[in-house]
Amino acid sequence: MQESVMQRMWDSAHLSGGNAAYVEELYELYLHDPNAVPEEWRTYFQKLPSGGSAAADVSHSTIRDHFVLLAKNQRRAQPVSAGSVSSEHEKKQVEVLRLIQAYRLRGHQAAQLDPLALQQRPVPADLAITNYGLTDADLDTVFRTGDLAIGKDEASLREILKALQETYCRTIGAEFAHIVDSEQRNWFIQRVESVRSRPEFSPEIKGHLLERLTAAEGLEKYLGTKYPGTKRFGLEGGESLIPMLDEIIQRSGSYGTKEIVIGMAHRGRLNVLVNTFGKNPRDLFDEFEGKKVEGLSSGDVKYHQGFSSNVMTPGGEIHLAMAFNPSHLEIVSPVVEGSVRARQDRRCDPAGDKVLPVTIHGDAAVAGQGVVMETFQMSQTRAYRTGGTIRIVVNNQVGFTTNKQEDARSTEYATDVAKMIQAPIFHVNADDPEAVLFVTQLAVDYRMQFKRDIVLDLICYRRRGHNEADEPSGTQPLMYQKIAKQRTTRELYADALIQSNVLDAERVQAKVDEYRTALDNGLHVVKSLVKEPNKELFVDWRPYLGHAWTARHDTSFDLKTLQDLSSKLLSVPEGFVVQRQVAKILEDRQKMGAGALAINWGFAETMAYATLLFEGHPVRISGQDVGRGTFSHRHAALHNQKDGSTYIPLQHIYEGQPRFDLYDSFLSEEAVLAFEYGYATTTPNALVVWEAQFGDFANGAQVVIDQFITSGEHKWGRLCGLTMLLPHGYEGQGPEHSSARLERYLQLCAEQNIQVCVPTTPAQVYHMLRRQAIRPLRKPLIALTPKSLLRHKLAISTLEELTEGSFQTVIPEIDPIEAAKVERVIMCSGKVYYDLLEKRRNEGRDDIAIVRIEQLYPFPEEDLAEVLAPYQNVKHIIWCQEEPMNQGAWYCSQHHMRRVATAHKKELFLQYAGRDASAAPAVGYASMHAEQQEKLLQDAFTV
Repeated sequence: MQESVMQRMWDSAHLSGGNAAYVEELYELYLHDPNAVPEEWRTYFQKLPSGGSAAADVSHSTIRDHFVLLAKNQRRAQPVSAGSVSSEHEKKQVEVLRLIQAYRLRGHQAAQLDPLALQQRPVPADLAITNYGLTDADLDTVFRTGDLAIGKDEASLREILKALQETYCRTIGAEFAHIVDSEQRNWFIQRVESVRSRPEFSPEIKGHLLERLTAAEGLEKYLGTKYPGTKRFGLEGGESLIPMLDEIIQRSGSYGTKEIVIGMAHRGRLNVLVNTFGKNPRDLFDEFEGKKVEGLSSGDVKYHQGFSSNVMTPGGEIHLAMAFNPSHLEIVSPVVEGSVRARQDRRCDPAGDKVLPVTIHGDAAVAGQGVVMETFQMSQTRAYRTGGTIRIVVNNQVGFTTNKQEDARSTEYATDVAKMIQAPIFHVNADDPEAVLFVTQLAVDYRMQFKRDIVLDLICYRRRGHNEADEPSGTQPLMYQKIAKQRTTRELYADALIQSNVLDAERVQAKVDEYRTALDNGLHVVKSLVKEPNKELFVDWRPYLGHAWTARHDTSFDLKTLQDLSSKLLSVPEGFVVQRQVAKILEDRQKMGAGALAINWGFAETMAYATLLFEGHPVRISGQDVGRGTFSHRHAALHNQKDGSTYIPLQHIYEGQPRFDLYDSFLSEEAVLAFEYGYATTTPNALVVWEAQFGDFANGAQVVIDQFITSGEHKWGRLCGLTMLLPHGYEGQGPEHSSARLERYLQLCAEQNIQVCVPTTPAQVYHMLRRQAIRPLRKPLIALTPKSLLRHKLAISTLEELTEGSFQTVIPEIDPIEAAKVERVIMCSGKVYYDLLEKRRNEGRDDIAIVRIEQLYPFPEEDLAEVLAPYQNVKHIIWCQEEPMNQGAWYCSQHHMRRVATAHKKELFLQYAGRDASAAPAVGYASMHAEQQEKLLQDAFTV
């Protein structure tokens, strides 16, 4: 009846007269007792913006007493003493208020959170009334309730204590007292205390909860019967995850959310794919039977696969995306954040209203993996914020075979890491589905209102051990004795609904039979699945599919337009004062744009971005010092010396231009690179760049490189055009920051999976970056960029070299040396070229040609053969590198070079000139470096 009343009101053009009065009366009733209003109205009122008050309608005296107490506590370092209160009752009144605060702070430690009841914790002394000088004789004494949100200004101690225990010590453990912002704390106080953490749900909702639990349990039992002993990392013991995700999707949809991106490890993944995303069970069965997926050269196991679908919600259609993820657990979290940020940018959704990230963690992983901390740390930064993430911990209380408390962590809860950003945390017993539903509603509403992370700690267990081929009782005997006797969540909840006459036993069994029949028939089991989805919700990758590898691509650009763009980049707002050295750089760039000065690296790189923006390609660059550039070459962000304000010229080329995002990142490599990977896989038309402060800083993100960047296309079919700029070069500065570890990337090269380039001129970096965005092929680009070459007198280009031509995979000899005289060809990459060039010029050698290989993978064998063709009298062919023999390009690329050399002249033997093999990337003594450098150059000329 009430639903029809509400619907009629919304169907009318306005609320007025009696309707408005009716709504006001409902809202007043809701403020005092949320359970007293119909569920639809309660849901609506819960979504209203918070006014910052814990109880919206309490007496002035109550508020005054509360703040008097707070003021006293702030003035005194210790609790209020008896001497500060004038009467015995008033003294007890203060202690009652302290008791209320204690429950809010520590009530979770007395909550019944473990379904197995194995973790018996002592009740904190802070929760005993005797700790406050109160006794059983005071239980019927009436006290002011302060800001306790129970709908009355005064209540007996017995009522207050009951309310506190019901709110904070049943199957929900609430942690929000650590939040500094009082508006957020008061919001939680109002929401949980007003319903004592247990709102009334309609029979329809309870029936839906049971249906979702039936689906979760039904799939696991079906797979266990059909494929016994096969690994699936089942959800048994944690089935409440399915109704939790269902509520997140449906409730966020009512807020107008259009996309949800979910990242999770393997526990329960197959269940989520079938029962939440609507993956056809028949397709899953094919994967269990080992059928190959067409188009993937390697593929991956079924519990790493991603998926996407569209489902219908009260607010309209939502696109769901499950991120692909390897067994490196938490590494998917920042990938999800990057994908979400890209979707938000595409939708012009800076607040994060339309795209929601959800990450699902294991309890051992969330406590033990450092990337979790990094991802939390990025959550409120300009470069990486996504408007808050709902983070779910599937807490099965054991890490593979590692016991929870003794060895898995040093904190009370696995989720304590979230407190570093003051994220609220709600622990919930997974065997109480209605409590799970309540905290899920809280989480969605909090995220939508406050745009911050929230954590749901779903405390459950794993019925089958780490996987279905595992025998867990060998390492957790007591736990699995208990689990063997534990009834399932569905069974417990079904019995409760039968006993309360919500459903009868026949209807409960019918739900089981209906689900089993759907699986037998290979039918979709998600009723809200949209069979003909709205394609506008998708990222369109069609222009980038099916392209064969091509090295060359026209990246020329009109000279006059380039000069106009250059001029625009030099204009700054009136009154904007740049630093003296920066002013000199801008002055030089003005000359470069006019053709009066040779072009350096910073100008060429900046013009690559400007021309791409002009042609409609968004550009995003992040890294620890990308605004200025670690070596002061870029200065894409200018800083006003008067007031510290920032101006980014590339954002002001023309009205309505594509996005140019430039962010100095926080000091992270793993999470930031994973974020940018996620961003690049969701924005195919953009140039997405991550620059390492020094090339070897990428070491800290090796799992991202191994598991996503170099193998994602062949495992999962995920295309990615991410560019990594890695400063590299031996300048005698020691073993750190000399080498970007080129050899690691080359070792990972196969099947044309990535590009590895070592540009040596400004024109080359310009064309390389333009090629990456303009060419429809989408492959990750690993670019080893220079340090000293940024200002080297020979590392220069002309305007014509920028506006004409394309990226050269191989650069031939540039000096006018007669080919017939050449008896020695030295091949090299990177900075050592200029050392070789200067040595040859100084010695006047006209029998040596120096060839630069600018792209080491895919190796340009045809281009190299073309460059070598004129040298018919060559007797020696050498590969020269600065890196030690066991590093750099030698081991991974010599077979390519040798094949080209022998094809050119059968008797040619490829020789090596470089440092001896070394455990460290470089020496730490300048004199030793110089000695080695001179030797490798000499070897190149004489070996």
